[in-house]
Amino acid sequence: MNLRRFSYFPKPPSLRTSEQASDAQRSQQRASVWRENIESFLWAVALALLIRTFIIAPFKIPSGSMHPTLIEGDRILVSKFLYHFRPPRRGEIVVFRYPEDPKRPFIKRLVALGGDTVEIREGQILVNGQVLKEAEVFQSIHYVNDGLYGKTRQVIQVPPNHFYVLGDNSRSSHDSRFWGFVPARFLIGRAVCIFWPLNRLRALR
Repeated sequence: MNLRRFSYFPKPPSLRTSEQASDAQRSQQRASVWRENIESFLWAVALALLIRTFIIAPFKIPSGSMHPTLIEGDRILVSKFLYHFRPPRRGEIVVFRYPEDPKRPFIKRLVALGGDTVEIREGQILVNGQVLKEAEVFQSIHYVNDGLYGKTRQVIQVPPNHFYVLGDNSRSSHDSRFWGFVPARFLIGRAVCIFWPLNRLRALR
């Protein structure tokens, strides 16, 4: 019977210890990379939520009530912090919670402030008895008498801490003429620009 020779040279204890230490170090490095990636992701999410909640937020236009200024599908950015530093101004496009369903955001143009009187006369808007001249848009749109708060020869008094808003597409806008006034606390912010689609990229006034 033939016997096969074999030899066994065990690794020195110092070498085995060194390999184990290297494996442990690599495991720690991988764990550290994962931890850093997860922390970076969580910080990014927190920052995005902070920006969206308090600074600026995107909205999509669902209807043609602001046509031609805004059309269906436009995506806009809304400044949520601006009105913490100054009051809203007549003529600005504002986003607010719809008074009859506060969960729904609406977008219209601010026409009158608390304490103002409003009248729609022969297609023009009169605030405090004067035809609006603060924004050119008021001169280029024919406003229609309609609704409970927009009848012909009707002068409306805006309550304190409320706003009267209208859509630029007066014939197809469900606005203050029908449901009344926007409480100041329902104001979300000012629409500042269209960012999508790119061919409609522009600042809003």
